[in-house]
Amino acid sequence: QVQLQESGPGLVKPSQTLSLTCTVSGGSITTNDYCWNWIRQPPGKGLEWMGYICYDGNTFTSPSLKSRTSISRDTSKNQFILRLASVIPEDTATYYCARWEISGRTFGSWGQGTQVTVSS
Repeated sequence: QVQLQESGPGLVKPSQTLSLTCTVSGGSITTNDYCWNWIRQPPGKGLEWMGYICYDGNTFTSPSLKSRTSISRDTSKNQFILRLASVIPEDTATYYCARWEISGRTFGSWGQGTQVTVSS
């Protein structure tokens, strides 16, 4: 059973860079057929997909966030990392990491989410 766990600061000041880590256990992030996603949900709003990094290292980010977002990985630690630059209060949200199965076209596993507040 794959498990995902987000970690990072709960409070970030405007204009800073937010860095979140998703630690994966019970399976490797380099296993074929999976992409590892970041998704967020602002208070009172729906889910917003931010981007992913796949088993082969390829990445893709949402066009609306592309200029500020990067996703990387540390295979030695079985982690993938989100960096969101120049944060604004509207980036306040619960951030989730999730595994996407390419062949099954489904999000099979999610982290519990981590709350991030952007405020001075």
